[in-house]
Amino acid sequence: MSGAKDIRLCPISAQDARTFVKRHHYSGKTTSNSQLHLGIFLDGGMVGAMQFGPSLDKRKLIGLVAGTQWNGFIELNRLALVDDTPRNTESRALAVAMRIIRREYPHIGWVVSFADATQCGDGTIYRAAGFVLTGIKPNKQILDWNGRLIAKKTLDDSNYPRFGGKYFSRYLLETGQAIPLPGFQLRYVYFLDPTARGRLTVPEIPFGKIAEVGASMYKGRPKDSS
Repeated sequence: MSGAKDIRLCPISAQDARTFVKRHHYSGKTTSNSQLHLGIFLDGGMVGAMQFGPSLDKRKLIGLVAGTQWNGFIELNRLALVDDTPRNTESRALAVAMRIIRREYPHIGWVVSFADATQCGDGTIYRAAGFVLTGIKPNKQILDWNGRLIAKKTLDDSNYPRFGGKYFSRYLLETGQAIPLPGFQLRYVYFLDPTARGRLTVPEIPFGKIAEVGASMYKGRPKDSS
């Protein structure tokens, strides 16, 4: 019986990655700036996809590691898998992807990714793959709009109207038509260049802090819930 150690990763087209992510990622969305797309294969079929690219808020994140060049880090934008993959497939895929990036893109010193402990999970797979926790903050970017969960930035793009010059999300919040969904966002970093860890400009956060602040979540549910 095949297990997580039997997976293989190889580059796939951006279109194939987007199609897979839209179908299998909990958000149903991709990011437009992804540049590296890896397919996760098992028993001859694609069971997952990973998308990497520059962070949207790159100027804010580059300072996490002192001395990082503009192209010296990358963000894992999306990781999506089918539901019935073997145990530990996610962390195994991350470990293999890190080796690929280290080998093929030696100028990249570290990888950043974010765990959505508002709708998804607190990053168990990152911890298992050797990532370091560098940030925990309340996430007020997901709104409950009459039972529909939607990101503020989605409401603020050109597809939605503005009222009195205000973004649509602010209008909904001020009129009580939407409320922020309670939760957290966790930031993880993986050091491809071992010297980069010594140049981290923020404290490493013990994993126990996640439960301490009430940010624990697994598959969209708080871990202490029944």
